[in-house]
Amino acid sequence: MKDGWAAIAPDFSQNLLKAQTLARLGGDILIECKPRMSPRGVILWRKGKEALRESHRVTVLETGSLRIANVTKMDAGLYTCVARNQFGVASSAGSLLVKESTSITSPAGHLDVTVGESIVLPCQVSHDPTLELKFTWFFNEQLIHFGSHGAYFEKVGGRSAGDIMIRNIQLRHAGKYTCAVQTKVDSVSIATDVVVRGPPGPPVDCQVTGVTETTASVSWRPGLDNHSPILSYAIQARSPFSLGWQAVTTVPERLGGKQLSAVVSDLNPWVEYEFRVLATNTIGTGEPSRASKRARTKETPPRLTPARVSGGGGGRSELVITWEPVPEEMQSGPGFGYVVAFRPLGAPGWMQAAVTSPDASRYVFKNESIPPFSPYEVKVGVYNNKGEGSFSPVTTIHSAEEEPSRAPGRLRAHSLSASEVEVTWKPLAWSNHRRRILGYELRYWGEKEKQDTARVMRTVGNRTSIMLRDLEGSSTYSLSLRAYNSAGVGPHSNVVNVTTKKPPPSQAISKIMWNTSNSKVILKWDQVHALENESEVTGYKVMYSQDQHSSPSVVETNTTSLELSLPVNQDYVIQIKPFSEGGEGSSSRQITIPKVAGSVVMGAAPRSLACPFLSTALLLTVHSIL
Repeated sequence: MKDGWAAIAPDFSQNLLKAQTLARLGGDILIECKPRMSPRGVILWRKGKEALRESHRVTVLETGSLRIANVTKMDAGLYTCVARNQFGVASSAGSLLVKESTSITSPAGHLDVTVGESIVLPCQVSHDPTLELKFTWFFNEQLIHFGSHGAYFEKVGGRSAGDIMIRNIQLRHAGKYTCAVQTKVDSVSIATDVVVRGPPGPPVDCQVTGVTETTASVSWRPGLDNHSPILSYAIQARSPFSLGWQAVTTVPERLGGKQLSAVVSDLNPWVEYEFRVLATNTIGTGEPSRASKRARTKETPPRLTPARVSGGGGGRSELVITWEPVPEEMQSGPGFGYVVAFRPLGAPGWMQAAVTSPDASRYVFKNESIPPFSPYEVKVGVYNNKGEGSFSPVTTIHSAEEEPSRAPGRLRAHSLSASEVEVTWKPLAWSNHRRRILGYELRYWGEKEKQDTARVMRTVGNRTSIMLRDLEGSSTYSLSLRAYNSAGVGPHSNVVNVTTKKPPPSQAISKIMWNTSNSKVILKWDQVHALENESEVTGYKVMYSQDQHSSPSVVETNTTSLELSLPVNQDYVIQIKPFSEGGEGSSSRQITIPKVAGSVVMGAAPRSLACPFLSTALLLTVHSIL
C-alpha cells in the first residue's frame, strides 16, 4: 500500500441503492452502484439469488452501475450490488419495477374555427394505472396559466384526459397548442395547430388622391383577411359638421396590384372631409382603417337657398324680413352672404340689399314712407366668392303696424268674493288696414300700493273678460286696461276701483251631533257667527265620502241640520263648513260615522278633537230595534 492511502473496506452506508427504481416498459434504465472503498475492488450484480448474466441488453458499466436497455417485464425483480476488495465485502439491494409506457391516443391535428366559437382541444392518454399523470399545456411555446387569460381557457378533461376548452375564441388565440403529459417514468406531448377565421383586419394606407366640388378619390391597401377572403369594402366619411362617421356613396375601381380605390360622391363643396375604409368577408365586417388626412372639396356657387322666409312686426315704418340661415356646410365656399329683395305687393321692380354675415337671420328696412301694416313681397337669395345662387320662393309679409290708438271702453269690475274679482270690457275693432289687436293688458294695484308697482295680466285673442284671484278681502283695488299688438301698447283706459267682499267666517263648526237609523243619518251642528270684519254666514256645505281619499259628495243647506240617505253597512267620513258671500269658511274636523246594521246609533263630535282623522264617534248610544 502506497504512502498516504487509506485502507477502506467496501461500505454502502452513505450510498445505498434506491429501494425502488421505476422503469418504463421498452425504455432504458440505469441503476447506480457507488460504494465507498479503497483500493478499488470488484463489483458484481445479482438478480434475486442468482448471479446476473450480462447480455446485449444488460451490461455492467466500468463505474459499477447496471444498465438495462429495452426493459421488459421479465427484468422486474430484486437487484443486489456486491462490492469486494482485499479488506472486505459489502452489498446493497433494491427493486426494479417495470411500468407500462404512457402514450397520447388523441391524434395530432389541425383545427379551423370561427371567431366567437368555443372548441375543445383533446389530450386523451393510455398509461400505467398505478402512475399519476400531470398535464401541462403550452400556447406558442408559452405555458398557459389557467384562470389568468380572461377565462378563455378551461380544463375539462378527467383523470386520464387533459382536454381544454377555449371559450369565445378570438383571432389572437390562433397558433400552436401543445399538450405535455408527464409521469414518474416518462413524458410525451402532442401539438395541434388552430386557425381562427374572423372578420378582416383594418385596411392600410388609406389616403385621398383627388377631389372635385362633390367627389373625392380614396385609395387603400387590403389588410389581413384572417383566413376568409375579403368580399367587399365600405367607405365612411366624417366632417366637422357631421355626427361621427357616416357611410357614403362610392363607385369602386381597382388599380394595379393590391392597391384599391373608389370615388366618393355626393359630398358638399368647400367642406373638409376625412375617410376610412372597412373590409367585409363571410364572417363579418372588420375594424376600420386609420383615417386619411383631411381634404377639402372645391368651392362652387351656393346651391341651397334660405328656408322659412317670413317677417312682419317691428317698429313704426319698418319692414322686418327673417329667414333660417344656411348651415356652414352648405355654403359651398368662402365669402358667403345673403341678398334680400322686397317690393310692395303688385309693384313692378325689386329693391335689394346685401347682408354679408353668413350667420344673419333677419334684415330690417326702415323708411318713413313705408305705410303701416302694408303687404310686401319678399325673397332671399345667397352668394359667395364663386358666384350667386338662386332666390327662395316669393312670400308675402306685412310692414310694421301701428300700436293701438284707442283704449278699450266700458271697463267694469265686479267682486265675486273676498279673493276674486271679475273684470269685463268692450273690445276694440279686431283689425283694420293699419293695425291689429292681439290682446289686452290689465294692470291692477291695491290701495296701499303705488301704480308703478302694479301687477300685470295679459289676454291673448279677442277676449272681453278676465278673472283676478288671490286678492285680499275687504280691500280696494284700482284697475286700468289697454290693448296691445306687435307694435306696442295703446293708451290706458280710465281707472276703475273695486272693493272685495268681507272675508268668510274664520270660526269652524265646533260641535256636530248625529244619529243614524237604517239608511238615514241626521246631522245637527252649532250656528257659526261671523266676526265684525267677516261676511255673514249664508249657508253650510256638508261633504261626505266613504273614505278620506275619495272625492266627497257635497250638499248645501241654509239651516244647521241635515238628513242624509246613505247605504247601510258602510262607514262615512263627514266634514261641514260655512259659506258666505265672501267665500267658504274654515272646515270642521273630519268625523267618521260607523256602520251599524239594524241599530239606532247616536253620537257627537266634541268641540275639540285630539286627532282630525278620529274614526270613532263619542257619546255613542245603541238602541236595539226589535
